[in-house]
Amino acid sequence: MSGAHQGSRDQANPLRQLRLDQLRRRTSIKWREYPDDVLPLWVAEMDVPLAEPVARAITDAVALGDTGYTAGTAYPEALAEFARRRWGWDGLTVERTALVPDVMHGVVEALRLLTGHGDAVVVNCPVYPPFYGFVGHAGRRIVEAPLGDELRIDFGTLEEAFRVARSGGRPAAYLLCNPHNPTGVLHTADELTAVAALAGRYGVRVVADEIHAPLVSAGARFVPYLSVPGAEHGLSLMSASKGWNLAGLRGGLLVAGPAAAGDLARVPFEVSVGTSHLGVIAHTAAFRDGADWLDALLTGLDDNRRLLAALLAEHLPTVRYRPGQATYLAWLDCRGLGLGDDPAAVFLDRCRVALNSGLAFGTGGAGHVRLNLATSPELLTEAVRRMATAVT
Repeated sequence: MSGAHQGSRDQANPLRQLRLDQLRRRTSIKWREYPDDVLPLWVAEMDVPLAEPVARAITDAVALGDTGYTAGTAYPEALAEFARRRWGWDGLTVERTALVPDVMHGVVEALRLLTGHGDAVVVNCPVYPPFYGFVGHAGRRIVEAPLGDELRIDFGTLEEAFRVARSGGRPAAYLLCNPHNPTGVLHTADELTAVAALAGRYGVRVVADEIHAPLVSAGARFVPYLSVPGAEHGLSLMSASKGWNLAGLRGGLLVAGPAAAGDLARVPFEVSVGTSHLGVIAHTAAFRDGADWLDALLTGLDDNRRLLAALLAEHLPTVRYRPGQATYLAWLDCRGLGLGDDPAAVFLDRCRVALNSGLAFGTGGAGHVRLNLATSPELLTEAVRRMATAVT
């Protein structure tokens, strides 16, 4: 690769555009939770500037004083067009969408539509920790279906979880993480079709958290759950939050399969009106005009996955890392280091690197950490070098 071409790639890569001193000026949780001597590679925020089309849409709205309540269908229309272009899916019908304040609050609303207090919600652990917190706060109970070999869905385990969840004839839901957080695994069309068939057999309703859908490696393919046969009764939550780093500009969409339109119609007005108007403007601009920025980011993330694998092989060869095909998260098996059930606590204490503790991700998380890849190669390199000092 020529130096000129590499230079143009670096310039386009959003992960290479901010210095550490610029990042430390941020006031979001990633950069304020820990002292300045800590390298934060934990919470799902990216070390990137805002995509120019998104920044322009927000500043134009502010210049107009356009900061009232949100209205219209621009957001689902933009997502539907993105889904057609990106995933080859034309089944996202604007009439079967509802605005929600964000994806996790949308998950709670979906579970309230489909289940009652005390009913079971099945999850594939290890999984995104708020699944446990939000589900519990909503008065539902978790039934775990641990992932199997290669961190993929184990259908025997899932079937048993469905059987347990439906015991006594009570309603039950399956909260599917697609792509999976923290592993970065992309579920295949065959796997999702099998999920739909199993859910139909047991009368379990599927709610798919698909917030990481735009973040897919080169050569890989995201399959929307609602696009597979048998998923007509499903619900999906989507947004541009993770793909374009918009967690502080909240706005999500609850999408219903054809047979779930009646459920969607029961979403309270108070839920949709709680969405941020500026958030909707930002997410609409991202899906409509942010593809070039996203492509540059995805190239940078692929580079960082390769870099992390090389760094671990050099500095921490006993750490097991299976690069995911999606998200910007790395799930590291640190059990070979002898650091106990919570290696994240050791890394923070001994070498001032903040990672997510695997313990919070449920069964299968002990001895693991989640590392956020969405940073500069320089910070990623420094973090792994520091981590190596914790075991020497």
